[in-house]
Amino acid sequence: MLQQSPLIEQTSPAPRNPQPAFLTDDSAEILRFAAEALNAGMAAALVTLVEIRGGSSRPLGAHMAVREDGLYCGFVSGGCVEAAAAFEAMEVIQSGEDRMVKYGEGSPYFDIVLPCGGGITLSMHKLRAVQPLLAVLNAMAQRQPAGLRYNPQSQTLESVLSQRETGWRGADFAVSYRPCTRVIVYGRSVEAAVAANVARAAGYDVHTSDGFDPRTTFALMDADTAVILLYHDLNRELPVLQAALAARPFYIGALGSRRTHDVRMQRLAGLGWSEQEIARIKAPIGIFPKARDAHSLALSVLADVAAARLTHASNEDAG
Repeated sequence: MLQQSPLIEQTSPAPRNPQPAFLTDDSAEILRFAAEALNAGMAAALVTLVEIRGGSSRPLGAHMAVREDGLYCGFVSGGCVEAAAAFEAMEVIQSGEDRMVKYGEGSPYFDIVLPCGGGITLSMHKLRAVQPLLAVLNAMAQRQPAGLRYNPQSQTLESVLSQRETGWRGADFAVSYRPCTRVIVYGRSVEAAVAANVARAAGYDVHTSDGFDPRTTFALMDADTAVILLYHDLNRELPVLQAALAARPFYIGALGSRRTHDVRMQRLAGLGWSEQEIARIKAPIGIFPKARDAHSLALSVLADVAAARLTHASNEDAG
């Protein structure tokens, strides 16, 4: 469940030392925190990681949102520069002038050292309109890709309907956003129940089902969905498996031994599915073999889903 941002007072209190409002690295929560501040009449800034020199614990495009009262959320490092970055962002809010700030390697702040030994550059942008944030949040709520594009020279931020890759595009820095990973767990078993619980703990949008329902199955499966089949019955899983192959989610995994999967492949081939299509099924499911108990299996499966998600996103960026 998404954490709710703190109650925002209608009158802006005097600035204070920066303090985290809550801990999150979820882009939607960070953008929502900033949007709620603007809608309540409070000034806010968006801090974005726009350059990495050497190593970094966060990817390009990582965000912080900082309110004028010093409350902030998000991470642009492993936690070593966030308070300093929030203080800089508060100065940006007061001055109305955006800035670029370097930390670590190449930074004028010799007392702030990144443990990774690298360096980062952060853009500090005073938010002047809530519409770009709301456009991105609305797109993600409708499970559509979206993006923000920031121009440091004009100090403007705009939303774009689809942004494939995060990084510099000429004079602009673009950040891409994908909908929350959806996980559909099929099966009526202890394995299915535990896998669903682990997926929820990981922050995924989780749905469970005992079988194929054409009214909901195709509506739920999209490119940002992982389909996990934890049946002990090939007859029950085949309709779901065919729906998943047709819908093309980024991950399809099925329970069973290699011998079971051989039978599965033969039956799918007999139903007209090609060898290339059948090869999209990860079976035996998970990242390590012979996970016999439900909790080990759930960890194995969800780690496999997370790895596949990263690979899918990288392939989309490269495309």
